[in-house]
Amino acid sequence: SYRLQYPAPGAPELAQQIARSLEVAGMATATDGNRGFDHGLFVPLLLMYPDADIPCLQLSLLQSLDPQAHIDLGRALAGLREQGVMILGSGSPFHNMNAFRDGPDSRERCQAFTEWLVETCCYDDVEAAASRLSYWEHAPHGRYAHPREEHLLPLHVCLGAAQTAGRAARLAFDGSIMGYRMVSFLWE
Repeated sequence: SYRLQYPAPGAPELAQQIARSLEVAGMATATDGNRGFDHGLFVPLLLMYPDADIPCLQLSLLQSLDPQAHIDLGRALAGLREQGVMILGSGSPFHNMNAFRDGPDSRERCQAFTEWLVETCCYDDVEAAASRLSYWEHAPHGRYAHPREEHLLPLHVCLGAAQTAGRAARLAFDGSIMGYRMVSFLWE
């Protein structure tokens, strides 16, 4: 992905609006108009919008990596949905690169965690889903699936942003990549 280019226009006015919203919610912010897009933004958008013709901006994860704080971050962004802003979180249900060599046991553990994620995110009680997701480490094989949480926390932000709508997610993709089950969720 380091060789890919995604020359989408930025959205500096929206970035300032988001910074103000986060500050009102008690979260410290900083903006950096010179930083390029991370592969977490341009890889999915390259597939969705290959012409790179939609304004984009990227938020960094909170330094604390606290799951509940990321759900709260999503809640602070919820108003963007009403403005027609797409909130996209990318990652995967399984991001243990060393475990890809572990064979069938690794796939079974990934499957167990992914099933837990599907049950959690597609659960009709959005508040209960947020509570479950904030304790993801206690899920079946949670820490095995994510030795570090950077590729899972964007999901927390998306769930937090969707909570105000009060609807559960639905599976938008349920397939296999390199023999591991991969899913994506959509909150409408």
